[in-house]
Amino acid sequence: MSKKNMHSEPFIRLSKNNAMPMWKGWLIRIAAVAFAFIVCAFVIVMITDLNPIEVYAAMIKGNFGSSRKIWSLMQNIAMLLCIALAVTPAYKMKFWNIGAEGQVLMGGVATAACMIWFGNSMNPVLLIILMTVVSCAAGAIWGLIPAVFKAYFNTNETLFTLMMNYVAMQIVSYCVCFWENPKGSNAVGIINSASNGGWLPTLGGQKYLLNILIVLALTVFMFVYLKYSKHGYEIAVVGESENTARYIGINVKKVILRTMALSGAMCGVAGLLLVSGTNHTISSETAGGRGFTAIMVSWLAKFNPFVMIITSFLIVFFDRGASEIATRFRLDESMADILTGIILFFIIGSEFFINYKINFRSKKNGEVSK
Repeated sequence: MSKKNMHSEPFIRLSKNNAMPMWKGWLIRIAAVAFAFIVCAFVIVMITDLNPIEVYAAMIKGNFGSSRKIWSLMQNIAMLLCIALAVTPAYKMKFWNIGAEGQVLMGGVATAACMIWFGNSMNPVLLIILMTVVSCAAGAIWGLIPAVFKAYFNTNETLFTLMMNYVAMQIVSYCVCFWENPKGSNAVGIINSASNGGWLPTLGGQKYLLNILIVLALTVFMFVYLKYSKHGYEIAVVGESENTARYIGINVKKVILRTMALSGAMCGVAGLLLVSGTNHTISSETAGGRGFTAIMVSWLAKFNPFVMIITSFLIVFFDRGASEIATRFRLDESMADILTGIILFFIIGSEFFINYKINFRSKKNGEVSK
């Protein structure tokens, strides 16, 4: 190779890494978490002069310090996982659904309406069936609206679904004012606190067990749906190339509408579980930002529902642990956010080294070495 051609080749070049073994990818992720803890330890010492070991012990105790904390941890993981499962089909189809927050709220407000209007007059079993149907329908409709505009008018689904969140928040805020109890409190309060009408039943004396089991069932369903069903195959093909999908006879518009209806319906289920099974009330903060965090959970897991259990655990663990640190050591909440941000930065950054490889130009003949 001539000197001119050698210098025309860049010294460093990135290329897609499609052949990395799964074990190696997880090894990189574990190493990233380890480095994150080391960096956090330096930050803790420099800013607070606290012992990093004590701080990390507090994180563990904040999540596993009692049976109540363990159940609360599993409940938070389940709710985040449920929404992550909901957005996964859309993202695998490369439909950028940023509207999970609003879809959860619409499912939640539909559930709250059923609890308020029928909680003390309808058979409990029939009421739960009604709440399930209505919450799924509300979430599905909220997901279908941007899907219709995308399928038929090629609108920007990112902006559309994002704006739908704010519309949903205003609808919930209006309903809160309409249902406020007591009057003037600007809050709904605990719905049917005396009769427990519309509350999901407890299993084995555990308030959150039914929620967790439902989400585990949805995890299995989503794995089978995406990996082994015809619909899952069509989602994957549309996500790779809409032109290819049309060429082999797939109705792309139908796939978009069907997938977003499913995504919205599952967000509606999350709203049902949050209102009927967890909080027993409704507010504009019911989703709690999970709709946005769920996107990161889905992407980090590479759309694998079972891996999402791990990514959901990591994010919830660090978030709750950071809050425990702020409370126990009387630190500002910003310190907890700094530690969480550092850890998530390393976890997300590790995906670069998993998805790409760095190639160096050989000094001898100008060829690129890996």
